[in-house]
Amino acid sequence: QVQLVESGGGLVQAGGSLRLSCAASGSIIRINVMGWYRQAPGKQREYVAHITQGGLTNHADSVKGRFTISRDSAKNTVYLQMDSLKPEDTAVYYCATDVTLVGRLDVSRYWGQGTQVTVSS
Repeated sequence: QVQLVESGGGLVQAGGSLRLSCAASGSIIRINVMGWYRQAPGKQREYVAHITQGGLTNHADSVKGRFTISRDSAKNTVYLQMDSLKPEDTAVYYCATDVTLVGRLDVSRYWGQGTQVTVSS
């Protein structure tokens, strides 16, 4: 199977920065998309950003201009640079990937376990 290991979460003050990382491992032949979602207490999980195989990126309106998604393809790793953090950004952040596995033709979705980001006032 595929494992997604997240790191970089923590507690910061408003206006601060964090950089989340998510490394994928397993029998992966191709990563089609990697992205980030988040879920705040009492709210639904929401989309944050993603990056495609070709390097095309997209960010949710709520984080545009503050968050930047990037990748290191050689390491099968996606990053989320989070600047100008606000208390409203407090959530559990989940990385996700759509991958094609060795010996398969289809695409499968895998999720990380989540990392807590807390932004204090």
